[in-house]
Amino acid sequence: MTDRTENMLLVGPGLLLLALAFLLPIFQMLSLSVTGPSGLTLLNFVNFLGDPFYLGVLWRTIRLSLLITVICALIGFPLAYIISKVGSTMRLWLIAILILPLMTSVVVRTFGWMVLLSRSGLIPQVLQGLGLAHRGFALIQTETAIVIGMVQVLLPFMTLSVLGVIARIDPVLEEAARTMGCSFLQTVRTVVLPLSLPGIIAGSLLAFTLSASSFVTPNLLGGARIQVLATSIYNSVTQTLDWPFASAQAVILFAGIILTLIPYVRLMGDGRG
Repeated sequence: MTDRTENMLLVGPGLLLLALAFLLPIFQMLSLSVTGPSGLTLLNFVNFLGDPFYLGVLWRTIRLSLLITVICALIGFPLAYIISKVGSTMRLWLIAILILPLMTSVVVRTFGWMVLLSRSGLIPQVLQGLGLAHRGFALIQTETAIVIGMVQVLLPFMTLSVLGVIARIDPVLEEAARTMGCSFLQTVRTVVLPLSLPGIIAGSLLAFTLSASSFVTPNLLGGARIQVLATSIYNSVTQTLDWPFASAQAVILFAGIILTLIPYVRLMGDGRG
């Protein structure tokens, strides 16, 4: 038995499982998206791209996903740097605190944010007490609520991705920069940040793709008035029962995520990942 045959026997079950669990549903979704009463048609895509409402939903999905990704990067990079510089015991505790929310259901965490952001919740009450908000102010069912909830959900993915890269940076490089006269911020900007780019890119990829395809948190915090693409797909399936149109929306979402993967794959191919 040749090495090639042995390798195929080893990877065969995994490839078969991948085909059944991922590729087959994708092909079914693609075929359903171009299905109409009279056969193959692109009418579902035309209806989506020609409707200002759905274009607005698509733009909101992209805009909020980009904003969530940027906020996660702005918080995750300093947090990862701090975790990498503390002692081993403190680092263990900080990592445990960071990943602890991942052990709780997203639904439970989102319901917690619904309580905090509602009209009688803690955050609006504090803002009203400080004179920063009017009486009856609430953050629930707003884009701000979606951003807050999604940042809390996705921040561990960003931080851990960056931490894995920063932890491998030789401390001698930072010491050399400080010896040459760089301040702390200059050292971070010229040494740590460039070397951390693979982790930031990987974390941004995770944050953007998970945010763009998220359903539970945007649906609960945004409500029916503020829809993203995932909630629009859900409504097409459950309310209007228009499965071909829902499949067309899913294909557009899937294509958008694939387009975000292309630059990352090219970076990996260049040996910088």
